[in-house]
Order: sequence, then C-alpha cells, then structure tokens
Amino acid sequence: MIIPAMLQASQLHLRDWGVIRAQGADATTFLHGQLTQDFALLDREHARLAGFCTAKGRLLATLVGWRGGEDEILLALPAETLAATLKRLSMFVLRAKCKLSDASAEFAVYGLLGTPAAESWTLARDGDAVQIALPGSQRALRVQPAAAPTPAGAAMSPDDWALAEAEAGMAWVRGATVEAFVPQMINFEVLGGVNFKKGCYPGQEIVARSQYRGTLKRRLQVFETDAAATVGQEIFHSADPEQPAGVVAGSGSRDGRSVIAAEIKLAALEGGSLHLGSATGAVLQPRALPYDIPPQE
Repeated sequence: MIIPAMLQASQLHLRDWGVIRAQGADATTFLHGQLTQDFALLDREHARLAGFCTAKGRLLATLVGWRGGEDEILLALPAETLAATLKRLSMFVLRAKCKLSDASAEFAVYGLLGTPAAESWTLARDGDAVQIALPGSQRALRVQPAAAPTPAGAAMSPDDWALAEAEAGMAWVRGATVEAFVPQMINFEVLGGVNFKKGCYPGQEIVARSQYRGTLKRRLQVFETDAAATVGQEIFHSADPEQPAGVVAGSGSRDGRSVIAAEIKLAALEGGSLHLGSATGAVLQPRALPYDIPPQE
C-alpha cells in the first residue's frame, strides 16, 4: 500500500522548533568555521542546510541558516537540540565579535505543504517573514514574527508533516539521535548540507574521509510498515537478531500505515528482511528514495 500524497495546501505551526540568533561583525565567519556548510558565500536569496558536528564527525544538530538583519544570521532547528547547540557553539566564540542567543520567543516556525515548486533552499521574503523551499514535493519552512497571523492554508496534523518529511527522505537530528550519525549516514550531503570545498570545522576531516575513501557503509533509506515507529527506535535484520542494523531517524503515519526514514547498514539491504524493534517486529517494506545517491568515489 502506498500512502497517497497530500493534495491540499496546508500549514502546521512547528512548536517543536526554535531559532538561534548569531549577531555581530564576525557572525558569518564564526558560523562558517563551525558548521558543515559554506556561510561565507550565503546571500539573501538562499538558506543553508548545515550540521554541527563533534570532533569525531558525529552530528550534534541539523539546522537551516539564513541572513536576517545587518550582521545577523538566524538558525532554525528542532527545539530539543537547541539549548545544547547554543551552549556548545558559545564555547567557541572566544574573541569573535558574535553574540549567540535563543530567539525562539520572537519567531513562529511553520511547515507548509502544497507550496509552489522551487529549487531547494531558495528563500523568499515576505516582509519580516522568510519562506525556505525544502527538498521534496512542494514543501517549505516559513519563519515569521511570533505575533504575525497564521499563514494561509488548511491546518494539518503533526503526523502529516512528519509523513511528508519521511517521504522526502529527510531527517533532522533529534534528542534521541544526537551523535548517532556522520552527515552522510542520513544523506545530508546529497540534500545540500555539506560543502566539501570550504575550510575546517569540527569533524571536517572525518566527514571528508567518509566521502572520499569509499568507507560509507550506512545510508538513509525510506520504508513503509503497518506499525507506528519512534525516532531512535532500532531496526533489526532477520539474519542477525542480536545486533541492530539501523535506527529510525524520522517517521509519520496515516490510516494505520507508517513511512519511516531510517539509517540502515547497506549490507542489510542485500537480502533477508528488516524489522522494527526486534527481528520479529513489523516488517519494513523498502520504498524508493525521491533522489539519487551518487556512487562512492
């Protein structure tokens, strides 16, 4: 059974998202040196998908950044990783002219479905609001002042939005998956979240080595099942019931069926079956990714 796509334009207030403000003359260069993306060349017509990694290349957070006011960059990310991200980034500011703060109370973040098709990460400005095109079919992230009216469109459920995220083959680091992934494990570089030509950032050597030495053994894949799934839940292969073969990175459901975006051992896709929670759990049926994974060099 294939879950039908949403047909009606709709919106959801993503109350589980927040915003970090980076303000100051060195805000751009500071973030450029900390995140996986190139912020030095960021213009006002685009946003940047980026990751914040440990020294071992493991993702602490995934976020979207764009230019706000003068000497200001705003970063939207799941709220459950915001406080720790803000605290850790602040440790590295040192003498840089950059002030980091939690600006979540000033903004409302919305997920939109049924928006006009646009290239991923392009940004449209609507007064003090911004609308960022996301990968996938007619999806966008809208960030606006907290007091602004709700965007036009029918209200959707959180599960509808989570379903669209999973169908798009996109997952955000959540509390249950902090330090679980090197960026490529969730196809982050394919989605535009890593720039391999920029300078150093925490974990850069390991991320680059994974890319160029052909050592990627795990990737994000999309599955469908008749059981509910939770982020961080383990996935097992029928031939190896003792060791997990992957982990749920995102999931949404409708009418008793779930679509799961999961980080999986590539070897586990070659035969047998994958199951949710245990080797006797619900069977996961593979679905095609909506984008191509380039071959390893």
